Amino acid sequence: MFDKILVSRCFLGENVRYNGKVIPLKHPLLTLWQQQSRLIAVCPEVSGGLAVPREPAEQQSDDKIITTSGIDVSEQFTLGANRALTLCQQHNIRFALLKESSPSCGSTLIYDGSFTNRKIAGQGLTCKILSQAGIKVFSENNLEELERLLDS
Repeated sequence: MFDKILVSRCFLGENVRYNGKVIPLKHPLLTLWQQQSRLIAVCPEVSGGLAVPREPAEQQSDDKIITTSGIDVSEQFTLGANRALTLCQQHNIRFALLKESSPSCGSTLIYDGSFTNRKIAGQGLTCKILSQAGIKVFSENNLEELERLLDS
């Protein structure tokens, strides 16, 4: 039995990104995992009730996420993160492949909250919640590392 992987829906070419752009992740490992039916897709922001397109949002503090016009969307981000965790629990998922730099999904980098396109070390809210539950989170920058851990 193959390990299942929680994956960002944007990687699969779905129209879920904040700006409505479709930018699929083209990588042979992702294609293989799709063919093996390993992937459970989620967009925490859409799962939490946010629309496409939507205003850009960035973390202002640990769990506070604000849009460019100052709207607090922390509740939607938290709901989506918890729904992602529920999916992992339902499917016995140990690994997630999430979009780097996202306020939900970033695993090592996020935008600094100033809306100036500056990135800082940090984790998005979904990544934090999954990591706290023992799920190992990877990004498009380290798929090969994830591959080495699968089915071990």
